[in-house]
Amino acid sequence: MKKMDNRAIGFMDSGVGGLTVVREALRQLPLETVYFIGDQARLPYGPRSSAEVQQFSEQMAAFLMKKNIKMLVIACNTATAAALDDLKEKLPIPVIGVISPGSRAALKVTKNRRIGVIGTEGTVKSHAYEQAILAKDNSVKVFSLACPKFVSLVESNAYKSSVAKKVVAETLQYFENKNVDTLVLGCTHYPLLRPIIQDVMGDEVRLIDSGAETIGTVSALLDYFDIAKDANGDQQTNAYYTTASPASFNQIASQWLKFEVQAQKTQIKQLKLEVSDNG
Repeated sequence: MKKMDNRAIGFMDSGVGGLTVVREALRQLPLETVYFIGDQARLPYGPRSSAEVQQFSEQMAAFLMKKNIKMLVIACNTATAAALDDLKEKLPIPVIGVISPGSRAALKVTKNRRIGVIGTEGTVKSHAYEQAILAKDNSVKVFSLACPKFVSLVESNAYKSSVAKKVVAETLQYFENKNVDTLVLGCTHYPLLRPIIQDVMGDEVRLIDSGAETIGTVSALLDYFDIAKDANGDQQTNAYYTTASPASFNQIASQWLKFEVQAQKTQIKQLKLEVSDNG
């Protein structure tokens, strides 16, 4: 007889960007319960050291483990690069990052084998995407670009503004002569800027949403480990935690998740994690 596991899936991110992954989870896996943490009080993670990001990731993972989750999704590229291996080793549940699924999807769609990657300073500095892509096909040319201003555009709820259009256009000039046919959105905040990024890059460039691709992996692992939720089980409450203001979190969350949040029981709570001296 097939096993079922009605515990929640945990998601964690440096801010609201991970909600782009949650949105896909709610769409593809509507029976599953979601617990999400956005560490907005210590945002951005991009400029921080790998050791610091790893420490913050461990704190969020520890909080979610106390909630008895059955799987952890690191819905943040910077945290995936810094902490995935460590958390996979330490935790007794499946831990999934966003970099491998994004890399696989990019390799699947590229035709000219020239792939662009945009991400935070931390993700780009780690070379995690480049390594993941070249490990599968070393004939591909990878062009990586840090876009440090993109996260703040999303977190300040200015991702549809004229300022956003200007910043994205100026930043992505780097790709003008690179002839990439595929661009990995290597930060889970970036899909909120997707229409502007697509407009700047042109319709001929395929955009890869690494977070959305990750939910395909989550779905496969739920089946592999026989831990999908029972369709006849009680509908549990999705819970969203932020280390900053629940009001500002809710403003973006309600816009981005739209009907998904309104259609389900949802809680948004403030969470206190130990904030470092420089954070």
